Amino acid sequence: MLVVGSKLLGYPVLSVHVGGEVARTLEPIIDPDGLKVIGYTLSGALIRDEIGNILDMSSVREFAPSGLIVDSTDEFVNREDVVRINQVMSLNFGLVGLKVVTEDKKTLGKVSDYTLDTESFMVYQLIVRRPALQSLIDPELTINRSQIVEVDDYKVVIKHENEKVEMRKSAKATDFTPNFVNPFAEPQFSQIHNQTPEPPDIE
Repeated sequence: MLVVGSKLLGYPVLSVHVGGEVARTLEPIIDPDGLKVIGYTLSGALIRDEIGNILDMSSVREFAPSGLIVDSTDEFVNREDVVRINQVMSLNFGLVGLKVVTEDKKTLGKVSDYTLDTESFMVYQLIVRRPALQSLIDPELTINRSQIVEVDDYKVVIKHENEKVEMRKSAKATDFTPNFVNPFAEPQFSQIHNQTPEPPDIE
């Protein structure tokens, strides 16, 4: 299933041990080598130095409409605790805002958002906002990860624009069917879980 990356900012992190929300996501930690979200920085009343302020995505038990579910706050880490997270954070890499160009140097716009696969947390698509004049015709493009040739600190290089770049119609968060009994399917969450899931918005 796909979910829009910006929808996971300020997203609840739920603990099975506590039985409720223990934190909220702040910023994604995106590994530019493979374009994968490997963690999120966190905020919340329970976030302290001795606990850690980073959620390692390998600790996420389930992605659900009600939040990212972990066993307990013991899953939170400091950046120095996980070598790869520390390495990626040292790069100060940010995907949103990068210029998108083709191999023949044509500028398509800038990354305004992206979609994630909720099972692997790989970036599946880039959502690109077009420059002012071009936006009158096609304000946004959706680019599949298969079209990406190179990523650096300043730009994303993709294959020729006419090959497989598609206009973005819409992108919205999609529900994920839990693969185990969700301990948070209590009355306060029932309204969310009883909704009829919308079909995934895959382009």
